[in-house]
Amino acid sequence: MDDKKRPLFMIGVVCEMFSIHPQTLRLYEREGLIHPQRVSGARLYSQEDLEQIRMIVNLTKELGVNRAGVDIILRMRRRYEALQNEMEEMMDYLESDVRSEFKKRIKEVFEDEE
Repeated sequence: MDDKKRPLFMIGVVCEMFSIHPQTLRLYEREGLIHPQRVSGARLYSQEDLEQIRMIVNLTKELGVNRAGVDIILRMRRRYEALQNEMEEMMDYLESDVRSEFKKRIKEVFEDEE
């Protein structure tokens, strides 16, 4: 689904979903923990924002982590995901390189038999 067709949620709806006060979401935004879209001054939250908020609420309410700890955990998570993506790209490259080398060797073997 392209970005223009993804659902966006207004602050009131998001607050109801997570049983939090609008000021809490504004605080998360001020502290750089979330980055909602702005349309005519209104904050609109994407599905990705909701996942981030869910994690923040879980860390703070359920696990008792303070916001500074949440910030560190979120940054570490982003680094982990970036490293994981890099590793997957490297594995894909190596796999294609090995496949290419294998095809080359097979071709050489059959050419030698002729």
